[in-house]
Amino acid sequence: MTAQLGWWKPWRRPASLEVCKRTDSGKCWRRRHRATTSIHQFLLFVGAALIACESAWPQPADLADALTGEEHLQNFLDEVQTLQAEFYQELRGADEQLMETATGSLSLQRPNQFLWLYREPIEQLVLADGENLWIYDVELAQATVTPLSAIIEATPAMLLSGDQPVRDGFETLESFTEDGLSWVHLAPRLSGSDFRSILIGFRNGELARLELIDGLDQLIRIDFSEVDINQDFAADLFSFDPPDGVDVIGKPR
Repeated sequence: MTAQLGWWKPWRRPASLEVCKRTDSGKCWRRRHRATTSIHQFLLFVGAALIACESAWPQPADLADALTGEEHLQNFLDEVQTLQAEFYQELRGADEQLMETATGSLSLQRPNQFLWLYREPIEQLVLADGENLWIYDVELAQATVTPLSAIIEATPAMLLSGDQPVRDGFETLESFTEDGLSWVHLAPRLSGSDFRSILIGFRNGELARLELIDGLDQLIRIDFSEVDINQDFAADLFSFDPPDGVDVIGKPR
């Protein structure tokens, strides 16, 4: 990615539009500008939240007896070191119209490592290796890399992946039960955040759904299945070596 992190805000051009940008080497970097730019941002947010190092989550006294969703979140943060799951993802506009769907798998390991692997509608990889964020589009044969430290500086969301306690970044708005799930509803404390709220839903103590509303009132929903926690991963799962012929934008740390 470029140093300016221009993808950080949701892109509003038509989904089919591609833009050619010249790299330092003179190559033409063709990038898909579509609704998934918002989703990339969400993936960073979610990955950071799930690998947050701080597991202490205080309960407001007036809600302590009923916050089953918050209790599930506490247990998740206390117990989960690795997670593997399949996912189905939707992006909906402010008018609730379905804009995009996707399927794939998530692998996550504390600290600061996660892999979102898309299979449909296009093959794509979003990977944090502990120091860098990689986004690789197989069809376009293009990869971008950005140091995680730059992302942490650029947005309050990525503060979750560092040493700052999660409770410092989010306020608990409510906890409730709906659609067979135990929910906790969070909002970022810092003004200027790209997202207004995040809801985390658990079914029988297992992570089942994530929903996030951004500043444009777009809703990103991810349903998880086949969730497996605390299993060993291959040592090289969270590393990325660009295949031959792939145009790489940026430099890894």
